[in-house]
Amino acid sequence: MSKDQLGIGKIIRKYRREKGMSQEALARAADLSLPTIVKIESGKTPNPTINTIKRIAAVLGASVDELLK
Repeated sequence: MSKDQLGIGKIIRKYRREKGMSQEALARAADLSLPTIVKIESGKTPNPTINTIKRIAAVLGASVDELLK
């Protein structure tokens, strides 16, 4: 499956796991709540705000574009 077929939550999960981070660690580092990260990764929040995406991207060392592909 290419990144084009993945939702943003699955892409974030992939980057997070590659960094060896837990959801809790990502939430803390991005100054977001754990439920926010869980909902994004599970697809329950398929369209997070751009501010949220920017925070996550910064922590994961990815660009916003990479997470939105």
